[in-house]
Amino acid sequence: MASQHIEQKLALLPDLPGSYQMKDADGKIIYVGKAKSLKNRVRSYFKSEHSGKTAQLVSNIADFDYIVTSSEKESLLLEVTLIHKYQPYYNIRLKQGTGYPYIKITNERDPQIELANEVEEDGAHYFGPYPNVYAAQETLHFLQKVYPLRRCHGYQGRPCLYANMGQCLGACYREVPVSDYQTQIRHIQAFLDGDTKKVTARLRKQMEAAAAELAFERAADLRDQLHFIQTTVEKQKIISQDGTPRDVINFYMDRGWLSVQVFFIRQARLMKREKRLFAVVSDPDEELTSFIIQFYQRKNAVLPKELLVPKGVDQEAIAQVLGIPVRTPQRGEKKQLMLLAEKNARIALEEKFHLMEMNEQKTSGAMQEIADALGIPSIHRIEAFDHSHTHGEEMVSAMVVFEDGLPNKKLYRKYKTRTVDHPDERAETMEVIRRRYSRLLKEHERLPDLILMDGGEIQLNAAKEVIEDELGLTIPVAAMVKNKHHRTADLLREEGEPHVQLDHKSQGFFLLQRIQDEVHRFVITFHRQLRSKSSLGSKLDAIAGVGPKTRQKLLTHYGSLPKIAAASVTDLQSLGISEKVAQSIKISLQARLADN
Repeated sequence: MASQHIEQKLALLPDLPGSYQMKDADGKIIYVGKAKSLKNRVRSYFKSEHSGKTAQLVSNIADFDYIVTSSEKESLLLEVTLIHKYQPYYNIRLKQGTGYPYIKITNERDPQIELANEVEEDGAHYFGPYPNVYAAQETLHFLQKVYPLRRCHGYQGRPCLYANMGQCLGACYREVPVSDYQTQIRHIQAFLDGDTKKVTARLRKQMEAAAAELAFERAADLRDQLHFIQTTVEKQKIISQDGTPRDVINFYMDRGWLSVQVFFIRQARLMKREKRLFAVVSDPDEELTSFIIQFYQRKNAVLPKELLVPKGVDQEAIAQVLGIPVRTPQRGEKKQLMLLAEKNARIALEEKFHLMEMNEQKTSGAMQEIADALGIPSIHRIEAFDHSHTHGEEMVSAMVVFEDGLPNKKLYRKYKTRTVDHPDERAETMEVIRRRYSRLLKEHERLPDLILMDGGEIQLNAAKEVIEDELGLTIPVAAMVKNKHHRTADLLREEGEPHVQLDHKSQGFFLLQRIQDEVHRFVITFHRQLRSKSSLGSKLDAIAGVGPKTRQKLLTHYGSLPKIAAASVTDLQSLGISEKVAQSIKISLQARLADN
């Protein structure tokens, strides 16, 4: 029986090819698979009866993740890469020796094409890895027939069996020109890179000629080779065509949320993927630029030799900070990798939205769980508060409202503190609580069933002092106590009393976390907006001749400093600004932007 969490994720699986990773209760990957349809394949684990090792695997699955690819062949190669990296317990049987098979063209005067289990620094050409020996052998046998190199032990004075069959260039009885080998190797490289048009046309022409000559056995062999190309060979965009350690970063944004995907390309393979989702209020390109720099400045972060980013990101700034080449590909394989990262970012964000919507539908009992934990008869409306400031400046608070487990954004409120001009958590809490509930009483509006403070005992006591002592209300107040990861862990009703704990797998607990996330997002958004306006306004105020009215005209009409600086003096004058002040504005802003 699948858990509720898994059931929710199963409903969101895309009908697309990709690789899926099964995880146990500790988050460890225990199985990696591939699928032509992630939706059908992953669902089959939980919707069908199993026996033996498969049943054992399913019983240990606590969660799963997946990466969408552009084709089934890409998912196959990605599966091998992830198995090789994580060595999942239930994939051990797929491992071949110490590694996975590659096709190798030896670095010799008369090169051979053969299988290898390891990539060595011997000057040879390596292609792969392949998921198993069978797949590698099938490709090898095809290449030996179509693009033969040396298939014998060297000169022996007479043609070997393979030379007579056209599957050896003849080093067994003659000196084969190096240029002949080089031509064949170029053909092999192009073929394995996905260029199959030339060989397909040649084989089809040979097959038709063999059939016309009634050489049906030869025609059947050529037909099988064509079938191999059509069913097995496809360019794998997930693979880089060089060994440069490269990271690919792209994003998708919707409804104020930014979804970021980081692909780590190592040894020409996708070795790892990281995904991040967070709420933003600024320009997505600016947010992503900041994210990238912070991402690589983390402890133990490993820099790639090349970083691929989307258009709009400040490449120069990132390159200067990180000291590595930063590029935006316009075409080819790298562009396809960027598109694939964006596709995965979009799917991840859509999944989050769907899960949030599904969770909203399941919150009818969550409110009662919170009520039971706090000893309250019932809860239909919760109001939650949070504060934000920057070193004591732009001190703001915000409130969100949840009714029957769902956010009512029409009732959200923002507050600029009026009586507090320095960091004072208690005073700020008292002011906001006093303003909110004095107004509700005055206007005879509905009061909440529970007030939640996104802080500890200081905010709890301050809120209760206003609610109970000043206003004489009996509204329950609780504080959302956070753990070391700054996530809600428990509730607190009274200072010094034990924390009120909820089952961390319950809907009530999930609702508390959502309330905390929402009030934090709302207050941070408000704070950033004010800080941005303040920054723009202060830069304009510093210009001689620009007063509050002129500043407001400029910000309303242009919206940003770069746009104001780009405007002509005539355009500025059209807003009622004198020529002298207009010239001063242009000179000042252009100089300021140049310094930045």
